[in-house]
Amino acid sequence: MKSFFCCLLSVIISICTNAQEYKTETNIHYYADSINKKDAYTDAQCTLDIYYPQNKKDYATIVWFHGGSMTGGEKQIPKTLMNKGYAIVGVEYRLSPKVNAPAYIEDAAAAVAWVFKNIAKYGGSTKLIFLSGHSAGGYLNLMVTLDKSYLAKYDIDANNIAEIIPFSGQAITHFTVRKEMGISRTQPIIDKYAPLYFVRADAPPMFLITGDREQELLGRYEENAYLWRMMKLVGHTRTKIVEIPGYTHGGMAKPAYPLLLKEVEDMTKEIMDKKK
Repeated sequence: MKSFFCCLLSVIISICTNAQEYKTETNIHYYADSINKKDAYTDAQCTLDIYYPQNKKDYATIVWFHGGSMTGGEKQIPKTLMNKGYAIVGVEYRLSPKVNAPAYIEDAAAAVAWVFKNIAKYGGSTKLIFLSGHSAGGYLNLMVTLDKSYLAKYDIDANNIAEIIPFSGQAITHFTVRKEMGISRTQPIIDKYAPLYFVRADAPPMFLITGDREQELLGRYEENAYLWRMMKLVGHTRTKIVEIPGYTHGGMAKPAYPLLLKEVEDMTKEIMDKKK
C-alpha cells in the first residue's frame, strides 16, 4: 500500500512539474509609434493581447478577431482556446463610424504583420500562424488573406498564413461597409471589399464554418457556400465548409471552437511533417 501511494505521489509531482505554463501580455501596440502618435483613437484602439506557452518552441499561433459588425466588441482571448499548447492573439481594431473602410481591414493586416514579425521572439513558429474570428472577425480573416495587397504593404506574403478558419464570416461586401456607402444591408454587393472578389487558386487553406442556414444572420451560410464553390472553380483545392445544424449566428461559436482546435492540430501536424 505504501508503495502505491509513493508511486501515486510521484505521478502527481511529475504532472505538476511538466504542466505547461502560460503568460499573457496585454495592450501591445501593433502600429509603430510614429503612426500611433498621429491619432489618439488609433493609439487607444490598435492594440493586441498575447497569451502564449512558456518554455516551448515552434508552437502554433491563433490570431483571433472579435465580432461585432465592425461597430462594437472588444479584443478577447477565448477561454476555450486557452491551455491547448498554442499562442492566442486577441486583436482590437478601429470601429465604424469613427472610421470607415478600409481602416479596420488595414488594422487587421497590421496586427497579422506584427505576429509574423514578432512571434518567434515568444517561441512561436512563423510557419504556423492561423487566422480565426467570429462574424466581423471572420470577414477580416478573409479580406487580409484573399486580398494580398493588405499584407504586401508589410512585405508579407498572405500565402504564408498556415490556414484561415473564419466563423460565420461575410463573403460579400460586409453590411457595415455597405451602410457606410448608403447601401442597404439586404442589397448584395461584391466589390473590392468582398472576399469573393479575390478568389484565387493559390490562397492558403480555408475552413469555413457557419451556423444553421435557416438560423444564421441574413444569408451567411449561402455566402460561404458560394465562396467555397468559387474557390473550387478557380482551382483552389483546400477550401472546406461546415454548417452546424441548430445553431444561430451568435450561438455557433461554442460548437465551432472544437472544430477550430482540431483543424489547427491537424494542419500543424501536416506542416511539421513536411519539414522533416
